[in-house]
Amino acid sequence: QVQVVESGGGLVQPGGSLRLSCAASGSPFSIDAMGWSRQAPGKERELVARISSGGRINYASSVRGRFTISRDNAKNTVTLQMNSLKPEDTAVYYCNAITSGPIYWGQGTQVTVSS
Repeated sequence: QVQVVESGGGLVQPGGSLRLSCAASGSPFSIDAMGWSRQAPGKERELVARISSGGRINYASSVRGRFTISRDNAKNTVTLQMNSLKPEDTAVYYCNAITSGPIYWGQGTQVTVSS
């Protein structure tokens, strides 16, 4: 059974930092890339950051320079370091594992940026 499990969300003040972690396990397919997407209330889910097994990274323009994604290929884990958080970063953040078969998603973790 495939599991994608996120941790690290919470409430933070504007300008603060949070670190999200995710671990994928049980996939019968090789994992090509791992990443994070987010969905704010009333909005569509959007890509935040993605990292391939070869280390190629993509960021949404809205987070570039503030967020950093990293990955441990051997452990199938991915981390998102979020700095200089803004209220508009408030959303449910979803980890995903992109394989040669399906894309697997986690259940999501809430990030709230508010004073």
